[in-house]
Amino acid sequence: MAEGVFELTSANWDAEVTNSKGVVMVDFWAVWCGPCRMIAPTIEELAKEYAGKAKVGKLNTDENSEIAAKFKIMGIPTVMFFKDGQKVDQIVGAVPKQALKAKIDGLLA
Repeated sequence: MAEGVFELTSANWDAEVTNSKGVVMVDFWAVWCGPCRMIAPTIEELAKEYAGKAKVGKLNTDENSEIAAKFKIMGIPTVMFFKDGQKVDQIVGAVPKQALKAKIDGLLA
């Protein structure tokens, strides 16, 4: 994973997301997904920009299908936003960086 982006798995999901205080942005992705590869650099940029303010993680849906099923992920990329362990929002599809920034800024406000 890139600097600032943590890899989420079924094993660390509760520790990194469910039991986490503050804002967590999770990118649900897969290796074969073209749009996922398109937004990957944006996810990495946001991880650096929000270091110390919000956590940014990526979850491979092929390797962690039970988490993807729990959140009813039907299309990827899906970017989900959590605050204090609770899912508060999501965006499906490759979107501009500004759309993701706006969600994070709103949750940090």
